[in-house]
Amino acid sequence: MIHPVIKKSLDNAMSYEAYRDLVNNLAENNGTTGLQQAENLINFTQLNVRRMKRWDKTLKISEAAKAKVLALKKPVTWLVITESWCGDAAHVVPVINKLAELNPNIDLKLVLRDENLELIDMFLTNGGRAIAKLIMIDNETGEVLGTYGPRPTEATAMVNNYKAKHGMLTPEFKEDLQVWYNKNKGQNIIDDITALVNQFEPALFS
Repeated sequence: MIHPVIKKSLDNAMSYEAYRDLVNNLAENNGTTGLQQAENLINFTQLNVRRMKRWDKTLKISEAAKAKVLALKKPVTWLVITESWCGDAAHVVPVINKLAELNPNIDLKLVLRDENLELIDMFLTNGGRAIAKLIMIDNETGEVLGTYGPRPTEATAMVNNYKAKHGMLTPEFKEDLQVWYNKNKGQNIIDDITALVNQFEPALFS
């Protein structure tokens, strides 16, 4: 049985296309999602529109990765928690969308974190409300099959190593992280998610 908090969020969720339209409109009108309409968050939203547009157009998925996603035969929902100002989400969410588009058994839905605090508080990362967060749900049972995020595994290792050495993330490191995302071209995210999908119960593949 699906958890009532998850069901409530799903009932209010939007499609990827609706999310992109929302973010585009906010960027054009000097706005942002979330509780704070701060100038830096508005600037990040405008930057993230360009990032998402680039990945929507240029992401490449290998035949091997496609086969792993297409192997899923039972209906599932991928619920993504995000915000327009989040740099990691701007790279991760378009890749999740491209993978979901491959298989009609995957229903992708998105919600905003600050409008769904009960939901994100069920899926904290090291005690924090980090995004983007992907929740994979079995449509038949309502069971949470797995979660992913907020960052791909290689980026997570970079962040953890830097924090261990320096105690906090600097603006310079954040720039280096964006360079990594651009060079990796979404491939680490694809590898992570296809590996997670293939850990599901065999019944979902038959």
